[in-house]
Amino acid sequence: MKFFVFFMLFIPTVALADIDADLMSARDAFRAGNSAKLAFAAAKLKQTPFEPYATYYQLRMGWEDKDSKPIKAFLAREEDTPIIDQMRAEWLKMLGKKQRWEEFAGEYPNLMNADAELTCYALQLQSKTDDVGALRGARDIWLSSTSMAESCVGLFDVAVKAGVITPHDVMQRVRTALESGNTSQAKKLLPYLPAAVRLPVQELDAAAKNPQRYLSKTSFAKASEGRRQVAMYALQRLAKQSVDIANVEFQKIAAIFPEEEKHYFFAWLAFAAAKGHDQRALGWYGAAGDVHLSEQQLAWRARAAMRAQNWHEVWVSITSMTPQQQNEGTWRYWKARAMKELGHAAEAEVLWAALSREYNYYGQLAAEELGTSAGAGIVSADFQPSTTELEAMASRPEIQRTITLYRVGLRVEAAKEWDWTMRGFSDRELLVASEVARRAEMYDRSINAANRTVEMHDFNLRYPAPYREAMQAPLQEHALEEAWVYGLMRQESRFASHAKSEVGAAGLMQIMPATAQWAARRIGMKGYRKGLIHQLDVNLRLGTYYMKNVYSQFDDNPVMASAAYNAGPSRARRWRGETPLEGAIYAETIPFDETRDYVKKVMSNTIYYAKLFGHPSESLKNRLGVIAPRSPVNQQADKDEI
Repeated sequence: MKFFVFFMLFIPTVALADIDADLMSARDAFRAGNSAKLAFAAAKLKQTPFEPYATYYQLRMGWEDKDSKPIKAFLAREEDTPIIDQMRAEWLKMLGKKQRWEEFAGEYPNLMNADAELTCYALQLQSKTDDVGALRGARDIWLSSTSMAESCVGLFDVAVKAGVITPHDVMQRVRTALESGNTSQAKKLLPYLPAAVRLPVQELDAAAKNPQRYLSKTSFAKASEGRRQVAMYALQRLAKQSVDIANVEFQKIAAIFPEEEKHYFFAWLAFAAAKGHDQRALGWYGAAGDVHLSEQQLAWRARAAMRAQNWHEVWVSITSMTPQQQNEGTWRYWKARAMKELGHAAEAEVLWAALSREYNYYGQLAAEELGTSAGAGIVSADFQPSTTELEAMASRPEIQRTITLYRVGLRVEAAKEWDWTMRGFSDRELLVASEVARRAEMYDRSINAANRTVEMHDFNLRYPAPYREAMQAPLQEHALEEAWVYGLMRQESRFASHAKSEVGAAGLMQIMPATAQWAARRIGMKGYRKGLIHQLDVNLRLGTYYMKNVYSQFDDNPVMASAAYNAGPSRARRWRGETPLEGAIYAETIPFDETRDYVKKVMSNTIYYAKLFGHPSESLKNRLGVIAPRSPVNQQADKDEI
């Protein structure tokens, strides 16, 4: 990555390379517990923007010192960096653990972000003067948190004994843990249940290991409530594997369950069926009666209704959601769509009118429904900050820290610094910061800042197009639309050339190593080796070849090709319907959350890039098109598929 002299002007005492080396030396010394090496590096960082980091490392290494004045002085600083609040949170946890409540009380109000562990320490302090309020706070955490922080355990014990946390509350949390497959968490909660309803641990383990075997080998005659809950857990696990098997096993033992638990089972069976695009999903949702449905269950009830073209059920499902969930762009769009299909066009247009002013996938679709281009328009695409503004922004210590952290590969720390810095920025400041990041080739941070603006926008910063010259050869070689390729790249890597995902996808186009090797063989790239995946021209050539491959497999349909690029061609094929599906419904009913979000954003990005490039462009709805139904032909794997 190249950096401009522009940024070096604001580092007056040492060279950038020295700062990089000293920062990494300090960090390595801290992690190794080498105080002498840390002191040497800290002295060299003293007059740089990274002095707070060096001081943090030193204070953390002296954690057990009795004199807390240096720590308090550090926390009292005015420097705008997240490392100080990180220190504050860690210090408060130590104070809480040692029950140094006077110091805890003095510092806790200054904390920006408290997790469950710190909140419970604060409640422990509150309990000394307001026991009832503290126990109510403990119940709130019990119902909302998925963890069992050590600082919460004592509060939970007292709250359970006092009846503030009821057996119903405990069972609800056990269910929530089991619904997510977290049996270890569920086991920790079992002691809080009355013995008469406690789940048998050995049976819980058996149900987790082999749910069908557990159900077939266990007698449920006169089953206790605890055993019923284990049976329900086994049925729920089975439903994720096969709704047919789960339904058969349920029918064998249905008589042991009271009506509420039967409804609970059908809600989960319906949810699993909806995610599997099983046409029986709506029937099972009906069998669930008036049982409380989670946000996810309601979302998939609406999606199942979309695939069935049951617009009344789409409307009912969405109006059953909480106001917060209904306010999401997804459900505002589809609620309006259902209203239009049901003959309430005027009411639908009111919802679409507000949504069309938002610059995203649903804003674009809403604008097109209204026959306008507002949601897809490019606004203030030629923002030009002054040299003075750029210099002032680049000279800020927090911006310099972000750039350096980014440069040395500490991307997580760089993102924290950046997000911390952006708080409270005006639109103009955000755009100036975005331009500074763009010039430093931190395209993901540049996009991050530009996306935050409310009224003043620059779509060249929201949708940058680096590497266009390098991209031309592979685009021509594979005859791909530039706007779609850039739309996909923006979503894949935010143009971070050394990006690497948790599963190993690499580079600008986030290619999996096996896919890269396959593509290299297919195009006859001699001498390919794994390390070349990060090389710009190689990554672009292999990625565009794979895009072309999936595009051709799916009849030049960018929706299915985008889904295939992210989740694999076999899954994209499976997600077709029994009848023709609108592309928007196909995208909305992709069962993988990541891929569903990915496809919608790639398609939205493509529209914006086409406009910025000045290319002729179809509407988003036309691009989404219609997805042909499953057939023996289109369910076969392509002979060239990896």
